[in-house]
Amino acid sequence: MAQFGDYQNEIYFGGLQGTTPRFPITSADLERAASAALPPSVWSYVAGGAGDEHTQRANAAAFGRYGIVPRMLVGATQRDLTVDMFGLRLPTPVFLAPVGVLGICAQDGHGDLATARAAAQTGVPMVASTLSEDPLESVVGALGETPGFFQLYTPTDRDLAASLVTRAEASGFAGIVVTLDTWITGWRPRDLATANFPQLRGAALANYLSDPHFFAGIDGGREAKPVAIIQHWASIFGNPLTWNDLPWLRSLTELPIILKGIVHPDDARRALDGGVDGIYVSNHGGRQANGGIAAIDMLSDVVDAVAERAPVLFDSGVRSGTDVVKALALGATAVGVGRPYVHGLALGGTAGVTHVLRSVLAEADLLMAVDGYADLATLREAGARRVGAGG
Repeated sequence: MAQFGDYQNEIYFGGLQGTTPRFPITSADLERAASAALPPSVWSYVAGGAGDEHTQRANAAAFGRYGIVPRMLVGATQRDLTVDMFGLRLPTPVFLAPVGVLGICAQDGHGDLATARAAAQTGVPMVASTLSEDPLESVVGALGETPGFFQLYTPTDRDLAASLVTRAEASGFAGIVVTLDTWITGWRPRDLATANFPQLRGAALANYLSDPHFFAGIDGGREAKPVAIIQHWASIFGNPLTWNDLPWLRSLTELPIILKGIVHPDDARRALDGGVDGIYVSNHGGRQANGGIAAIDMLSDVVDAVAERAPVLFDSGVRSGTDVVKALALGATAVGVGRPYVHGLALGGTAGVTHVLRSVLAEADLLMAVDGYADLATLREAGARRVGAGG
């Protein structure tokens, strides 16, 4: 039976033939290589966070506060990393977190499709962003048999929101991930320093430009000047949702609805009481708000509040397979990888993303093997211990 950790054997045996990995192995090396490969204005958008980026750094550093306790004489020769959520049996507990500039991170300008193809090759589900260089129908088509979820930035135009959700459901996405913390853009000094916001330059708007409801609100419709189209997009992009909007969101689709950006346990309880199907613990990787607590430090509280009523997804600060295992031990149902796969995308398109995913999964699988955990249930039962004040 093949295991994710077998990827290291491929690398080592390749070395016997004089072949070394095409892409870097560590997250830090991937980041350095991607920074050299991307134009400065794109790199600032990919790498930057809010304010002085304290929260962004804290997200990653906080994993150092948790440790896995090894168990011996278990014989974990085979590991089962499958996950059941939203009626799906998934081969991995890892997913591709939504990123809104994937298209322009790929050398061919179609990074959303390249990422979807990597998902198809690895079986790792993709959460496809509203902000895409290719229409959502094309992205889900590239996923093959691998499930995908559609991430919704809810516009103020309810007809447009309904249209996007309807398109996502009709095209075959398995759920809707509603992002809550981006109805307004946070203070991002790196982007401000380059005076560059990609969407205002027309990037990643394919889902809007392919939707008739979007043009209904523009004088001149599809024939309007580009500046008018961009101005209209900016005017309707973000809807500051409230609890009163949950019944409306629920009415849009029969698909599972997952709320992204929940970090307080009371919000998790209230969301489930309001009819949503999943909780997504995230602080947007520190891109939107500075000064907040690291997302991983709130995961256990949210998991306890959810009390197995629904899946709990997690992202923010995940850089390695070890981070994935720690988040799973703290109760996450599935863990999203963000920046590392974007770095792989910048370096090698589908092949780069696939390498990153296989590396993350291999590290997670091998860590579980060495530490004596044959499945996720026993890992979660043991949990992760807080070991210090690092980060």
